[in-house]
Amino acid sequence: MPEKSSKKNRDKDVEHISAAFKALSNETRLAVFENIRLCKAQAMLNKDNQPSVCNVASNINISLSTISHHIKELRNAGLVRCERKGQTIL
Repeated sequence: MPEKSSKKNRDKDVEHISAAFKALSNETRLAVFENIRLCKAQAMLNKDNQPSVCNVASNINISLSTISHHIKELRNAGLVRCERKGQTIL
C-alpha cells in the first residue's frame, strides 16, 4: 500500500508544480510575483510587514483590476497568500 500513497503524493506534487509554472508563464504574473518577492526581500512593506496590492500595482504600473486578476491566478496556483485588512489587500 505505501507505493499507492507515494504515487498519489508524487502526482499531487506534479500537479502543484505544473500549476505554478502555468501561472508564472504569463509575463505580467511573473512580474507581479517577482515584485512581491522583491518587496519582501527589500522590506518595502506596510505596517503589517506585508506588501500591499496597491504598492505592487504602482511598482509595475498596472491597474488594480488587472493586478487583482493576476494575483487571483497566483493564489490559485499556491504561490501567494492574500489577507484583507479593512479595504487593503495584503
